[in-house]
Amino acid sequence: MTTVISKAPGSSAAPAELAADLVSQSIVIQNVQPQIDNGRWPVKREVGDDLEITAEIFRDGHVVLSAVILWRRADEATWRQSPMTQINPGLDLWAGSIRLTANTTYVYTIEAWTDHYETWSGELDKKVADGQTVTLELIEGRALIEAAATRADGDDGDLLTALLASFDRADDLRRHRLLQAEDVKAAMGRWPDRSQAVRYDRELRVFVDRIEARYAAWYEMFHRSQGTVPGKGATFADCEERLPEIRAMGFDVIYLVPIHPIGRLHRKGPNNSLTAGPNDPGSPYAIGSADGGHKAVNPELGTLADFRRFVRACHAQGMEVALDFAIQCAPDHPWIKEHPEWFIFRPDGTIKYAENPPKKYQDIVNVNFYGPHQEALWQELLSTFLFWIEQGVKIFRVDNPHTKPVPFWEWLIREVHKVDPEVIFLAEAFTRPRVMQMLAKVGFTQSYTYFTWRNFKGEIIDYLTELTTSPVKDYMRPNFFPSTPDINPPFLQTGGRPAHMIRFALAATLSSVYGMYNSYELCEATPVPGKEEFLNSEKYDYKVWDWDRPGNIKDFVTRINAIRHANPALHELDNLRFYPADDDNILFYGKMTKDRSNMVFVVVNLDPFDPHVAELEFPLEAMGLKQGDTFQVEELLTGRKHLWHAAKQGVKLEPAVNPVEIYRIGSWEKVDFRSPCF
Repeated sequence: MTTVISKAPGSSAAPAELAADLVSQSIVIQNVQPQIDNGRWPVKREVGDDLEITAEIFRDGHVVLSAVILWRRADEATWRQSPMTQINPGLDLWAGSIRLTANTTYVYTIEAWTDHYETWSGELDKKVADGQTVTLELIEGRALIEAAATRADGDDGDLLTALLASFDRADDLRRHRLLQAEDVKAAMGRWPDRSQAVRYDRELRVFVDRIEARYAAWYEMFHRSQGTVPGKGATFADCEERLPEIRAMGFDVIYLVPIHPIGRLHRKGPNNSLTAGPNDPGSPYAIGSADGGHKAVNPELGTLADFRRFVRACHAQGMEVALDFAIQCAPDHPWIKEHPEWFIFRPDGTIKYAENPPKKYQDIVNVNFYGPHQEALWQELLSTFLFWIEQGVKIFRVDNPHTKPVPFWEWLIREVHKVDPEVIFLAEAFTRPRVMQMLAKVGFTQSYTYFTWRNFKGEIIDYLTELTTSPVKDYMRPNFFPSTPDINPPFLQTGGRPAHMIRFALAATLSSVYGMYNSYELCEATPVPGKEEFLNSEKYDYKVWDWDRPGNIKDFVTRINAIRHANPALHELDNLRFYPADDDNILFYGKMTKDRSNMVFVVVNLDPFDPHVAELEFPLEAMGLKQGDTFQVEELLTGRKHLWHAAKQGVKLEPAVNPVEIYRIGSWEKVDFRSPCF
């Protein structure tokens, strides 16, 4: 039996415990934001952003505190500092910001100290106002100045030293004025006593991506479907021919599905059938054959030199190339012979193909991330990413990252960014929320989301509010795709052309980065009956598209992208706000720049079949207006202009005519009343 002897109530602490308590910090710094999981992961921002930092800072008594943000690049040793100000004294809330100018990792923390001069100055003012004699207080103030003079240098040192001499010759009234002169206050603020300063107990990180991480328009190109000869796959040269048209529609990124050799063993036929004919191309996600693996190019597309030429052609058009990176293999991938230990074999000696019950992928086998071969596998995958970076690729869409270990991604993305911090990673993970969020935390630049299945007003508002206002906004950037080669949503299958316009407008204006799968502009949505899949999918077959076929929405896509480009408010994500519209089928939202120089509002009819009428309510106060103020409105899709005088305005949206309207707010004084619009 163990006997526990406790100290009696009121007994003294042990000397060592008391000593520790006596030297404890007097200033409390807590609830520093932003930070993720107590600083375990970096927050994310983009070059040119101001990182706004808040904290609760306080101590005992009624003294005045000062605080700064300490910050530096991760590869620097010297701290820089930016001031913090108290924005809510009652809650002891402080705020400050730092400008992020480089595509790199920054480190930041907070330091606070007791401002003895400001504390003394405030107390002096109260005593003087009360008519008290302050001779001793002035002598105490002189001591503070004298101490600061020993810390100061340059003009400040000269100022404070001269002040001491003047003080000694002056009477109390003159001394009072000398010690609280504006130039003295400024000098004392520059040379405070920080010998007892307290620093926050964690150093936090922010990874600063290039702006394209937040703002871009992706065009998903199924490369072999860009040609003109039926039954024959396109080449990189054919893909290159389409670039001017795609750029003219306003896209920034050409995203290619896997470009590697396609396996022959268990190759899939049309519509995912188990038997492929001799001329069937197979799925590009069944990577690897006798022609090579993840560092090779499918000979049907061309050569590696042809690919590099395609990359240069994209750059010449002002676009980038994103590659689909799928860590999976066809059964005849070279890795299987070279590294059989990287794969799982069944008891009968056959290799285990990929499954997502009830789905089966007989043409694909997955690598095994666990076992003594891990280091060799990880290094090979890293070298593969670096290989394509050498070919000019700076963006990767990663297929199914949620089926690979989280520590692998944390390591790989960190190692890639050591070589090139400009590289962007998009996580294709239609999976559980916490898994998606963890992938974003460990380094994925952008994330697929549930947007594809959010069709109705309430669920759109709830989901986008979560993405833009909850802590997830500090690390997860949503890339909205209305459809993908794998996902043909029922809304698009049944809603026709209006549905495609509605979902495109939502993707392009709710998020600041979005993607569109080729043939979406043609309103292609023919389904496999009863499934969210495309009939005669180009995943398993050659396609030749008529890119100008009747019913296309290319002009609409082009106009929306032009509007995005011309309006900086649409380049941001977390400035999204939803506003009242009194019809459940009408969604009304807006984005503004911080200085209100650009204010854009979007109203969308979420019903692709029927017209709806709604009363909208504009947020006049947020717009810097008062009730009754006149403001100019330009509807950007049509160019129509209006002068409005009230927050509430009516709208009618007809699916086949105007399922979407986009308003830009301007100053009415700038309206040209001679214009035919009036």
